[in-house]
Amino acid sequence: MQIAARHLDKITIFDISGDIDLATSPQLRKALLREFRELKVPRVVLNLGAVRYMDSSGVASLVEGLKASRDVGSRFILFGLNRTIREVLQLSKLVRILRFTITKSSLWRLESAKPTNRGSPTRALWN
Repeated sequence: MQIAARHLDKITIFDISGDIDLATSPQLRKALLREFRELKVPRVVLNLGAVRYMDSSGVASLVEGLKASRDVGSRFILFGLNRTIREVLQLSKLVRILRFTITKSSLWRLESAKPTNRGSPTRALWN
């Protein structure tokens, strides 16, 4: 799994690629918790368009991110769900509590966000 971060105003966008499983989900969890608990970012968007597979540990990381966002009053938004990931979230009943953004205008805003590392042009947080 690879995580790349972009920042647009007060929004952090994580572009995730690869598999979210037992070996990689701690990296996702760490990134989400840092944004919500330490940086107190008001909105975090998780772009899952390039994720091929997610197991229950990945789902648990999303649940923990959702809980952290609610604890600090932030919004946690999933974007770019392919059929496989959507089915995993439906089976886990998360589709009822997570917010999904799938409109073209939302896609344009995500794609137009400039990558930053709070000062550097681009970053991949973890490989």
